[in-house]
Amino acid sequence: MNWRQYIHSDPEILVGKPVVKGTRLAVDFILNLLANGWTLEQVLENYPTLTFESLRAVFAFAAECMREEALYTLTEKAA
Repeated sequence: MNWRQYIHSDPEILVGKPVVKGTRLAVDFILNLLANGWTLEQVLENYPTLTFESLRAVFAFAAECMREEALYTLTEKAA
């Protein structure tokens, strides 16, 4: 999927956060809705400017960002 057709960043919109084109819905906002238990159907119902394809683009964008990051597992030491 080419997420660039759906996601963009503009310094005039939400201080440059990546958003779904044509909206003021930031990628991180949408991901947080899903992380908090919203279904795709609930997101689409509550934000009718979004489409299933634009949600797929949010996931593709997030996946690409994660590929470029190094993540390390942190464990707690016994006290």
